Amino acid sequence: MDNRIEEPKYRKAVEAVDGLSLGISIVVAIIIGILIGTLLKNIFGYWWLFWLGVFWGVGGAILNIYKAYVRQKASLDELADDPKYRYRGYESGKRDTKDS
Repeated sequence: MDNRIEEPKYRKAVEAVDGLSLGISIVVAIIIGILIGTLLKNIFGYWWLFWLGVFWGVGGAILNIYKAYVRQKASLDELADDPKYRYRGYESGKRDTKDS
């Protein structure tokens, strides 16, 4: 039996689009917060509910940034363990001594 897990065909493209969509998700989170704040202000009549919605939107945008940071850091940590990308200049005690 072959126990290999097959990667989806368009996985790299989806990951690239996910990285590009961070800016859009920030704007959408703030707009949704503003809409919720406006709706709450119109229903209950308190002006500060609008600002509560704005803060919720900004909080959602910050959460989106944090999640993107965690994903990116995990991806870079994965690359750091790859021997192909490891820097070996001074770690191994050998220096690249070319005649200058």
